[in-house]
Amino acid sequence: MIYNIIIAIMGEMKDIIRKIFKKIRSVALIQWLIAFACYGAIKIVYWTSRVEIRNIEALQPFLGRAAVIVFWHGRSMMLAPAIGGFGFKGFAVMSKHADGKIMAKLQSLFGLSPIFGTSKKGGADVLRQGVGVLKKDKILFLSPDGPKGPRMRLADGCLYFAKMSGAPIIPICFSSTKAWVMNGRWDRYLIARPFGKIVCQVGDPVYFNRNNPSEMTDLHEKLEDIMVCQSQALDTEAGHPIIEQEPPRSAK
Repeated sequence: MIYNIIIAIMGEMKDIIRKIFKKIRSVALIQWLIAFACYGAIKIVYWTSRVEIRNIEALQPFLGRAAVIVFWHGRSMMLAPAIGGFGFKGFAVMSKHADGKIMAKLQSLFGLSPIFGTSKKGGADVLRQGVGVLKKDKILFLSPDGPKGPRMRLADGCLYFAKMSGAPIIPICFSSTKAWVMNGRWDRYLIARPFGKIVCQVGDPVYFNRNNPSEMTDLHEKLEDIMVCQSQALDTEAGHPIIEQEPPRSAK
C-alpha cells in the first residue's frame, strides 16, 4: 500500500515538474542554464570515453569549404564535440520552438550559429539563408528527419541545399557502447554515457547531379539508405537493438 502511495506521489510530482518546465523553458536565462548544463555533461562524456572517428579524411577537404552535413535527429549528442575538435564550425538549422532555442544556445557553445526554421515553417527563408551560408564556403548542419519526424525518414530540404549551392552532402552518425536509448521519444534519442567507446562514422560526400531528371528521387533513396545503414551498423557494433525507420521499411 505504502509503495503504491509513493509511486502515485512520484507520478504527480513528475506531472507538476513537467508543467513547470514547459512554462519556464521559454525564459532566456533558463535556456542558457540548461544549455550550459548540457554542454558540461556532453564534455564529461566526451573526455571520459574512447572516441574513434572513422573516415574523417572524407570530411577534412571541406575545412573552410561548403558542405551539408546531415545526421538523424536522435544521433546529435556527440557529433559537435567529435567533429568540432577538427576545427569544423558553421551553421545549424534549428526549429523555432523553445526546445530549438535551447539547442541553438547549446550549439553556440560548440561554435555553431543558428538558422531558425523547418521545412514546414519558414522553409523558404531557411533555404535562402542556408544557400547563402553555403555560397560563403561555410558548413551547414541539419537533421533531415527533425524536428518531429517521422524517424529516420529523409526530408528533401538537404537535397535542395545541395542542388541550389552545388555543395556535397556528407552523412555522419555516432553510437556508443555505454548509452541510454530514449524509447519513449519519437526519434529514439541516444544519450551517450561516460566510460564507453564512441564511434563516429563519416560518410563519403554525395553530390546532386543536376543533369539527372530523377535525381531528387534517386538521391533521396540513396542518402536515406546510407544514413539508415550507418546508424544500424554502429548500433549493432555497440551492442544495441536495431532501431527501425518510422514507418518500417516494409510499410514504406
